[in-house]
Amino acid sequence: MNVEQARIPSSILPHRPVDAVPVIDIAPFIAGDPVGRAAVIEEVGQICRDIGFFMVSGHGLPDSLSDDVYRLSLEFFDLPDSEKLKFERPPGVFNRGYQPFRTRAVGRSLDPTLGPSLHDSFAIGMLDVPPNSYFSNPAAGNNFAPNIWPDRPADFEKALRAYYAGMSALAATILRIFAAALDLPDDFFESKTDKHISTLRLTHYPALMSAPNAGEERSGAHTDTGALTILRIDDAPGGLQVCSREGKWINVPYVPGTFVINIADMMMAWTNDAWISTLHRVVNPPSAAGDTGRRLSMPFFFQPNYDAVISCIESCMGPDNPPRHPPMTSGDYRKRREATTYSLS
Repeated sequence: MNVEQARIPSSILPHRPVDAVPVIDIAPFIAGDPVGRAAVIEEVGQICRDIGFFMVSGHGLPDSLSDDVYRLSLEFFDLPDSEKLKFERPPGVFNRGYQPFRTRAVGRSLDPTLGPSLHDSFAIGMLDVPPNSYFSNPAAGNNFAPNIWPDRPADFEKALRAYYAGMSALAATILRIFAAALDLPDDFFESKTDKHISTLRLTHYPALMSAPNAGEERSGAHTDTGALTILRIDDAPGGLQVCSREGKWINVPYVPGTFVINIADMMMAWTNDAWISTLHRVVNPPSAAGDTGRRLSMPFFFQPNYDAVISCIESCMGPDNPPRHPPMTSGDYRKRREATTYSLS
């Protein structure tokens, strides 16, 4: 960063064209090394302005944590439909249990012509909800609905619990990096996320043995609703793509040992559009992929407390840069998105 840039708040520095999603080693930030910490903060802040997508290594989570969930998830999705439907999401509860194939429409909030998404999924939320009124009063809605735990495969619940806890810890680390990159105290986001309403969704894209119908995609182009998403992907045809500011679709490759991180809508609002909640999609595999086109993604949608007010933070506005978004609670953001994504059922 040159002297002229140092006088400008980091949140409003210019963006650069991007043609690849980078891998950023966050170990120096976690270790607290001053020089390494500063480098991580600068690199993360820049890529959040450029495209809002990056991969992290050096996160400290063992590969076995996600490998176990990945393996057990495929075993769950291999169960007969009659078995999986025993654990189907309850009516009106959108982020718990099994969601059958073609019953969501990811991207419909931006493109109302989209057909049902070509995936099925399984979701959990907060673990072991405390017994107090914050979690049960009417304002909480369904954000703390009980999780649904299949009895097959063995150890599925144990693995998902460990993974949800690991993702929550990693999200807290990423938010500390974000705060520092925005010229805020490291703990700025903690009071807004200490009772977060995040969702772990195992998203299964079966092999497509015949051509999809018009308007049917694995996941249509969309942005995510919360503050950030942490994603484990795999190496299979028909993968994740992100759209650059220049309108180019960029493939996100599978890099073993990393997690994909992306900015979501609430963080973009917090930063007054300085950081980008980027359009992304999961494309259909080529027809030649056949039964090798199966894919599994494991997104952790990190969302602030339902009553956290998302409004422009001080370092991202000024006399010539007023707030672009009206304040809105995290819970209201979620309700608005659910109304379109789940309108099929």
